[in-house]
Amino acid sequence: MTKAVVSAVPPGVGAIVVGNLPLASGQWFVPHSHPQHQLAWARSGVLGVAVDDAYWVLPPSRALWLPAGVVHRTGATREAVLCSLYFEPDRCELDWAVPTPVGVDGLLAHLIAHLSRETLPDSQRLRAEAVVVDLLRPLPATPIDVPHPTDDRVRAVADALLTNPADTRSLEAHARAIGVSRRTLTRLFVQDTGMHFDRWRTHVRLRAALPLLAEGRPVSRVAHTVGYATPSAFLAAFRRTVGTSPGRYLKGDVPFEAVTGGASDETTTARS
Repeated sequence: MTKAVVSAVPPGVGAIVVGNLPLASGQWFVPHSHPQHQLAWARSGVLGVAVDDAYWVLPPSRALWLPAGVVHRTGATREAVLCSLYFEPDRCELDWAVPTPVGVDGLLAHLIAHLSRETLPDSQRLRAEAVVVDLLRPLPATPIDVPHPTDDRVRAVADALLTNPADTRSLEAHARAIGVSRRTLTRLFVQDTGMHFDRWRTHVRLRAALPLLAEGRPVSRVAHTVGYATPSAFLAAFRRTVGTSPGRYLKGDVPFEAVTGGASDETTTARS
């Protein structure tokens, strides 16, 4: 495994340093961490942030709090501008210990732009920083986890679905392709990922769909792109898995009881 890079940010006058970085389509940073807390936000475009098997999709309406030292990967499926706020832990009131999605409204977006000004007087910077902390509102939404298998046979099936989420082959067809029985592949999938095949494939499809939806593509087109026969089938799978609609999920309007591990059976919803 590649060792994660530790990327420090030069300290500023207060507790917050703002950085802006354009990302090309498909560009991803190698796994890395920061000694500072980070708030990753898309000034434009849509970001993806991965921490282990968890994956967050970040349109401009939401950001992700990453505690200091958390190894993560950040990238973009299309051109985007990554705007990060870095908080010095010993000068920051927040102590969120796990990655936490945060809602970004117009006021917070303007304050981030305000703090990006290099000529901002120190006194104004310190006052603005205090307001930023007050505006950080945790969202209850959870990431869509896609555990990556280690068994070579399961990984062959997983790689095929990650490459093409709309792959319509059944579990039995995948089993034949890798030379094992359906029963064996069923057991291996649960043993290696903690999920049954149908549930894992649902998570892959929903994770692939979110960046497309965040970019504003129609639900009907996205549904077919990731393997559903109809938009209603896709929406039903999303609500069953996440607990709300894709639009409300992306806006951060998700009930606290929403989970990513809901039961899922795609035998009636996948495109045949």
